[in-house]
Amino acid sequence: MRIAVTGATGNVGTALLRALTGAGHEVVGLARRPPPRRRDGGPTVAAHGPYADDPGVEWHSVDLTHAPGGVLRRAFRGADAVVHLAWGFQPTHDEAYLERLALGGTTEVLGAAADAGVRHVLHMSSLGAYSPGEGLADERHPTEGVPTSPYSRHKAAAERLLDDFHADHPSIVVTRMRPSLIGQRRGASGVLRYTLPAVVPAGAVRLLKVLPLDRAVRLQLVHADDVADAYLRAIQARVPGAFNLAADPVLTPADLADALGARHVHVPFRVLRTAADLSWRLHLQQVDAGWLDMAWQLPQLDSSRAALQLGWQPRKDAHAVLREVVAGVREAAYDDTPILRRRTVADGVLKALTGRPAAHRRKP
Repeated sequence: MRIAVTGATGNVGTALLRALTGAGHEVVGLARRPPPRRRDGGPTVAAHGPYADDPGVEWHSVDLTHAPGGVLRRAFRGADAVVHLAWGFQPTHDEAYLERLALGGTTEVLGAAADAGVRHVLHMSSLGAYSPGEGLADERHPTEGVPTSPYSRHKAAAERLLDDFHADHPSIVVTRMRPSLIGQRRGASGVLRYTLPAVVPAGAVRLLKVLPLDRAVRLQLVHADDVADAYLRAIQARVPGAFNLAADPVLTPADLADALGARHVHVPFRVLRTAADLSWRLHLQQVDAGWLDMAWQLPQLDSSRAALQLGWQPRKDAHAVLREVVAGVREAAYDDTPILRRRTVADGVLKALTGRPAAHRRKP
């Protein structure tokens, strides 16, 4: 099969390309910044990829915020399925840009897929699309998002775009994946780039001895390779509908602290949120308080439907994913794609000296 993947150089995109090419599928990779070629004809220092000259992958450069329709239609021509992963997380202070990328980009992808005659569209939704709730939630839980989180609002709005698209194109199979937090060692540079101020070295994580967090917070994780496996199964079976993806068990603050080698100290949520919001507004760190609101308000995912309909079972449990991510962060692991590139303090210092704040990233 010929599969087109937007956001193919990101955390999930790189895992999905591994799964698709490993299964013998022809892949069309789309990204704003395609990956580099292999240095001197061999693997780079990271030895990961994907690379622009990998066999079985055809690359297209496309910016979903700048009239991408023509490029998308050409790239999608002849594709059996389109997987839409592209999404923006930074700059968090420019919500208008993030909305153009998330909703404008999704609208462009859906329109181009229909114009190109694609029979199956798979969209990366999220736990963040769900409305606040308690306990376990299956795919019937409302998807109105958490109002105080831009990320959540955009994911919920994208669900409405998919509803309209499905109503207008009933012959096209539409699949929505709603994973929990996704981790892998190769994505560590992205974790560091998003959670630490640019001038703070990765080694500072080893100095963390106290984890301040409300004791009631609960988190779910799933490995990027397991998410890719769910996509592969859905593509091959052309299964429609929504699927929650999360690995057991649900993690507590004590679990997080243990993996980090730190001691958990209970801090009431409101105190932590106020501190996070203030530091974000001062451009001291990149994580807006909406992410804490999601951790506090959203229900836990029930992944039974993925098990029943796709035969999906995560190969790594949540503890294993957490350990892998922490090890990758401590080692400053990275990949060779522009999104998962190596994070350096020198780059952070340069950004600081040129007046670019922590929550800013280069835009075209």
